[in-house]
Amino acid sequence: MPSVLGMSEIVKLLNSSPPIVEGYIDLAYQLQPAGFDLSLAEVRQFKSSGQIDFDNTKRLISETYPLKFSLEDKSIKLNKGTYLIVFNEKINLPKNILALGFPRSTLLRCGVTINSAVWDPGYSGRGRSLMMVLNSNGVKLFKNARVMQLIFIKVEGDTGEGYKGVYKGEK
Repeated sequence: MPSVLGMSEIVKLLNSSPPIVEGYIDLAYQLQPAGFDLSLAEVRQFKSSGQIDFDNTKRLISETYPLKFSLEDKSIKLNKGTYLIVFNEKINLPKNILALGFPRSTLLRCGVTINSAVWDPGYSGRGRSLMMVLNSNGVKLFKNARVMQLIFIKVEGDTGEGYKGVYKGEK
């Protein structure tokens, strides 16, 4: 039966090679009883449409551009809308572990949510997720804010080669 990894199992994987999470800011804040908080490196605005098909031969990823954090307090004010966010941390999933990402509850209390795809076994890279600011007053975020919690789930059975898609190794 698949199971969510607890803190002690996550710590073991943090000490493995490669570690399950690299480039984190402060383990004391980011390590959770049943997950790991990812922090905000970048916020990107969409500037073009995308294109999706069945076998990816016509796939076209939407273009984005980075928004700037203020120089004085390293914050950014986001209006109601959708944004692509990039995390500071690099994730290295073994072939028997997958991850799911959820918004931190403080975001929800501010009228903001995050959607994230499945982080497949074998994935390695700095992930991206969709942030939706639903609050009509917007939200102010600071660089490195903890915004999403990843939970790690042990997969039963063989996963083959693991993830081998185009996003493996994304920076």
